[in-house]
Amino acid sequence: MAGGISMSLAAQAATDTYRYDTVHSQIVFSIDHDGFSRPMGRLHVAHGWLRLDPGDWSRSSTELDIDVTSVDMGDAAWNNAVCKPSLLDCKAYPTAHFVSSSVERKDATHGVLHGVLTLHGSSQPIDIPFRVNRVGKTIYGMHTVAGFSATATLDRTAFGVTGFPEAIGHNVAIWLELEGIRDSQTSSDDKPINNKEQP
Repeated sequence: MAGGISMSLAAQAATDTYRYDTVHSQIVFSIDHDGFSRPMGRLHVAHGWLRLDPGDWSRSSTELDIDVTSVDMGDAAWNNAVCKPSLLDCKAYPTAHFVSSSVERKDATHGVLHGVLTLHGSSQPIDIPFRVNRVGKTIYGMHTVAGFSATATLDRTAFGVTGFPEAIGHNVAIWLELEGIRDSQTSSDDKPINNKEQP
C-alpha cells in the first residue's frame, strides 16, 4: 500500500496546487460534557488551497478557512448555544483560519503539519499529524485529487473560549478528512467552490 502511494505521489509534477473540495472535506470535533460523554460536532471547510511537492514535503504548504457558523451539534438549539458569546461567539468570529509554517515528513505516507490556527480572535501554534491517503485521478477521470486524514488536539481556553468551565472540557479532539482538487489557477484569494462531481 505504502509503495503504491509513493509511486503515485512521485508521478505528480514537482509542486502541484490544489483547491479544497468543500463537499468531500469535513472537520469533526469532540469535547467532554461534564464527564458523561464526549459529544461530537462538525464544521465545514469554507475554502482554501494546498501546494504539494511529493518529492520534498518541506516545500509543501496549505491555508484554509473554516466556517465557524456552520457548527453542527445535531440539534438547532444546541448549535445556537455553542455560537453564543460565552463560547464560539460566531457573530463576532464567523471564520477560523489556519496557515501552515512547515511540513515535517515522517515516512512515505505520514507527516506533521505545523502552523498557526486563528480562532475566536486568538492565534496559537498547532501541530497536525496527517496521513496521505491517495493522490490520483477520480473514478470518473475528471479531476486529480489529493486526499488526507489528520488529527489534532487543542485547548479551547488558549483561544479565549472559556465559558462553562465546570461542564465543558478544555481539550478538544479534532479529526480532519480533506480532499483537494488539482487546479493550477488556485490561490489564497479563492472563494468557496461547489464541486459537481459526486461521489
